[in-house]
Amino acid sequence: MAKTRTRYVCQECGRAYPKALGRCPQCDAWDSMVEEVVVEEKTAQSRANQHGLGGFSHPKRLDELDGEIEDRIALPLTEFSRVLGGGIVPGSIVLVGGDPGIGKSTLMLQMAMQMAVDHRVLYVSGEESEQQIKMRASRLARRLDGQQSGVPNLKQANDLFLVTETNLDAILTHVQSINPRLLVIDSIQTVYRPEMDSSAGSISQVRESASRLRELAKTSGIAVFVIGHVTKQGIIAGPRVLEHIVDTVLYLEGDQFQVYRLLRSVKNRFGATSEVGVFEMQERGLIEVTNPSEAFLAERMVNAPGSAIAVTMEGTRPLLVEIQGLTSHTQFGNPRRTANGIDFNRLLLITAVLSRRANIRLVEQDVFVNVVGGLRIDEPAADLAVAAAIASSMRDLPVRADMALIGELGLSGELRMVGQIHTRLREAASLGFKQAVVPRRLQRKEPWPKSIEVHEARSLRDALKLALMD
Repeated sequence: MAKTRTRYVCQECGRAYPKALGRCPQCDAWDSMVEEVVVEEKTAQSRANQHGLGGFSHPKRLDELDGEIEDRIALPLTEFSRVLGGGIVPGSIVLVGGDPGIGKSTLMLQMAMQMAVDHRVLYVSGEESEQQIKMRASRLARRLDGQQSGVPNLKQANDLFLVTETNLDAILTHVQSINPRLLVIDSIQTVYRPEMDSSAGSISQVRESASRLRELAKTSGIAVFVIGHVTKQGIIAGPRVLEHIVDTVLYLEGDQFQVYRLLRSVKNRFGATSEVGVFEMQERGLIEVTNPSEAFLAERMVNAPGSAIAVTMEGTRPLLVEIQGLTSHTQFGNPRRTANGIDFNRLLLITAVLSRRANIRLVEQDVFVNVVGGLRIDEPAADLAVAAAIASSMRDLPVRADMALIGELGLSGELRMVGQIHTRLREAASLGFKQAVVPRRLQRKEPWPKSIEVHEARSLRDALKLALMD
């Protein structure tokens, strides 16, 4: 007979303790302990049967293994396919996270309907009924203004199977009977294993359910997509080990007041990390944005003071974004610094360099910086554009309309070179920009692109003289 014991697991970090504590010693979270009953199997054979889905393993020589040519399943959503690395890898497990209402279920249903034209797909929902999913599918597939949304109609997606289920054993039974090529779980926080006493969504349930789904994917070759909730801190709910179990971790990001959504890869065993796909939320679902730079600059006011164009890299894709800066005389003793879309500490560094090295007095000015389109820029290549936007607003001089700004700003006021500079310049030239300010190269390598006039600047002072219109 199996032995049982009681333990208390922190729902924030997953650390287990023999007794309940008011505060977790590892993550300092209060009132996060949940009681769990653990069933200990007596024999090693029972554990092997529980965790092994494909029988006993046999070591093989490296040269005897297949897989020299990567066989991926084509995905009609090109932006989604880009983030995954070129398609769906059979036997992989992908975790998709995002804020509530951001469009995770809509995106996964769109993908499932497109894949169901040529492949058998099982969509498992623990939060919605089959009728609710059918209503969303009908909305996604219908024509608007005489144009097809890109999603096949319900008759074309005849190999899409829907089921509302939260019991993992029942889900695995459905998988065995249907034998799909693609499995979608919405969401992992609603799935539970009946042999465990803890409730669905707990640390142990999420971890064990994800482990079983991973074993299913690796032994059967079924590609598994799992939707995960996020916490208030913006990370996927559940134990951190959940992100280590899966092959790929994707985040669907965006401002709820903006129409654009970014699908960002933060982990990918089969492709480049930090890759991004851009979608636009419309009534007919998430529509791909094939040229995001042009979309982000569509409403730009030319020759407006406080506006500068930065060229940032999102994975392997260059993006041109508008950065707006505004300075206003403060009414209080301490001036405000407000950053929307860039790191707040980075803004403090840039304003300090502007005051000390460029002789722009900001000690009595409130400074506001905004990245248009709801994007968030983390790389330092946008430092020069942020500094130029602030200086442009302070001096009431517009930045040249046909100029892009690229460069990292140092504490001495110098400009430092950034990576993939030629890719950034070619993207700026393709969108009609005639000039660009970049850091001066100390070593000559390949020549600058001829399609754009490149100005090299050694310091922030030199760059502002080139960028601002007198």
